[in-house]
Amino acid sequence: MGRVHVLDHPLIQHKLTLIRDKNTGTKEFRELLEEVAMLMAYEITRDLPLEETVVETPLGPARSRVLSGRKLGVVPILRAGLGMVEGVLKLIPAARVGHIGLYRDPDTLQPVEYYCKLPTDVTERELIVIDPMLATGGSASAAIRFIKERGARHIKLMCLIAAPEGVQRVQSDHPEVDLYTAAVDERLNDHGYIVPGLGDAGDRLYGTK
Repeated sequence: MGRVHVLDHPLIQHKLTLIRDKNTGTKEFRELLEEVAMLMAYEITRDLPLEETVVETPLGPARSRVLSGRKLGVVPILRAGLGMVEGVLKLIPAARVGHIGLYRDPDTLQPVEYYCKLPTDVTERELIVIDPMLATGGSASAAIRFIKERGARHIKLMCLIAAPEGVQRVQSDHPEVDLYTAAVDERLNDHGYIVPGLGDAGDRLYGTK
């Protein structure tokens, strides 16, 4: 079973509080989301493998360690996931970036893929799927499924805030996927919004309604 990691680093929790505040404007919201994404990326990459190497310092050779082989990819779920990409790339600039877009069919209420562009070597990469809000879990679960269908074998999910319903859905559909979040909130309301949450992440990120 994939594990749920609640990232309780003080800086993450402090910035999350500012992000939740309804008085935080679009510019500050965008900057804070990017900063939190960078801090979360630090935690999510904690288990990357290392190998020994030797480098020449100004005073002679030194045994040191570098990342060993594993390639990384970042896949934001459009559109709100885009707000977290730059923060991750500041920490992992060599990561490749894919994109996946979904919409809900008004008749079946099932997620439908309308766009998916992934690195060509997706089978060799560890992919971090990004979406700020894990509400019902339908979009995240579908995105992971679509990515798996294209050959991805190593996937992690990173979100800012999760609802218990979303966590349960992802764990049920993709039991091997580890989930990283800054908070698991109380519940979903009747409209599928996380309570207390932060509202609509996409609208607050881009200044739309």
